[in-house]
Amino acid sequence: MQTDARVGRMMEGVHGGGSGANRKYTTVLCSQQKQQSYGLQRQPQFDAIQHLLAGGIAGAVSKTCTAPLARLTILFQVKGMHSDVATLRKASIWREISRILYEEGFRAFWKGNLVTIAHRLPYSSISFYAYEHYKNMMQSIIASRDHKEYISSDVLVKLVSGGLSGITAASITYPLDLVRTRLAAQTNIMYYRGICDALSSICRDEGSRGLYKGLGATLLGVGPSIAISFTVYETLRARWQLQRPYDSSVLISLACGSLSGIASSTMTFPLDLVRRRMQLEGAAGKARVYKSGLFGAFGHIIHSEGFRGLYRGILAEYFKVVPSVGIVFMTYETVKSLLSAGD
Repeated sequence: MQTDARVGRMMEGVHGGGSGANRKYTTVLCSQQKQQSYGLQRQPQFDAIQHLLAGGIAGAVSKTCTAPLARLTILFQVKGMHSDVATLRKASIWREISRILYEEGFRAFWKGNLVTIAHRLPYSSISFYAYEHYKNMMQSIIASRDHKEYISSDVLVKLVSGGLSGITAASITYPLDLVRTRLAAQTNIMYYRGICDALSSICRDEGSRGLYKGLGATLLGVGPSIAISFTVYETLRARWQLQRPYDSSVLISLACGSLSGIASSTMTFPLDLVRRRMQLEGAAGKARVYKSGLFGAFGHIIHSEGFRGLYRGILAEYFKVVPSVGIVFMTYETVKSLLSAGD
């Protein structure tokens, strides 16, 4: 608006046709006005690209670094589906690591990592960007009300925004998550030869609905998981920066991200275990184990394996989650800072 007024006043001061200098100055101001208007229109797009790119890179780097631990977690989670009690009692992390090295080779620790990255790039990007979008939208609504109410609602905003972003990302990318589980759960017998083969085989054998097995458990768990992770992370980071403002931002991201991951995994691990098992229902022509839905699966696991069965693989998950979540947040903040500095 100020630029418009300046241009108007300048044009009014021009005598007759005006001198060449005055016409040139008016043209420059008009050009600046167009550039500023264009920049304002382009800024949201640049912000969106930064969030999408930073989130995608963070997810891919984290998942690649922790792929061996992630596969161990999945293998432990699904052991109870077709194993007897005696076999389950003998299971241990070091025994499973030895078995993979002896029977499948070192590269098998990264089995399914390609589809993990293919899934994680869009998932992380959508999750991080959607979180920023939902948070800004809710804050703009609350900010119009009383200031004290805005401050007291800050944690609730983070919680709801994190949950909605997780549900949004999980719903869009779910078929790739299911394929990742099935590829990672394969041991000696290779029923699926790759991403495309898995997608086509599932559609052929189980129908298109087979790509969404366990979606209910996923949506029920991913909302609280992301919500707790983001809430704990941002709360811890805000308090840390308030008390120790000169500490390294990378150190803060790593420590707070790791703690938020531990809290999130502990609270939602049983749902994640049930999700993995339901994703494998009927895979490779095997008989179905859980025929009474989500709550029936919980009851079946508790009855056959005990309450501890819901936390099978939690130790491998803890070993994974500290570096995994820490790397995600650290990489995200670093990439976003680099992209912002380059503007």
